[in-house]
Amino acid sequence: MARVFISIGSNIDRDVQIIAGVQALQAHYGEVTLSSVYECEPVGFTGDHFYNLVAEVETDVSPGQVGQDLKNLEKGAGRIDFSKKFSARKLDLDILLYDDQVLDSPVQIPRDEIPENAYVLWPLAELAPNLVHPVLNKSYQQLWQEYDKTKQIIRKVPFTWPE
Repeated sequence: MARVFISIGSNIDRDVQIIAGVQALQAHYGEVTLSSVYECEPVGFTGDHFYNLVAEVETDVSPGQVGQDLKNLEKGAGRIDFSKKFSARKLDLDILLYDDQVLDSPVQIPRDEIPENAYVLWPLAELAPNLVHPVLNKSYQQLWQEYDKTKQIIRKVPFTWPE
């Protein structure tokens, strides 16, 4: 079984979408381990703030299939337009890591935004602080410690999960 880390984000009806996204991951993969939920400003466009977190799942399906599964879960949540990189999202699910694999196709692993965006790096560093980035050869905790925290405004938020 591969250890897979998935970023989850939403800035449209965020509480509902984040809960629905996690529930969809649980229905699809079984046990899901979650980071805290973080709020941050959108990157690359003006809009409502996002909620972001990282989930860890285990699976025996290929990285390409995980990527396709995540797109199908996004569609199930009502996402229509996949062409705009920087835009509002009901639900955004992206594969970040698949064990220590390094791939460019059919999905990019590790996702290049990990060391660039606080909304990915901080929750990943929280969830897997000692895991080492397979290209940069630094732990996610170390990458977060070195990150320029003036680059993006992000804060941990209290989040109420359903019983």
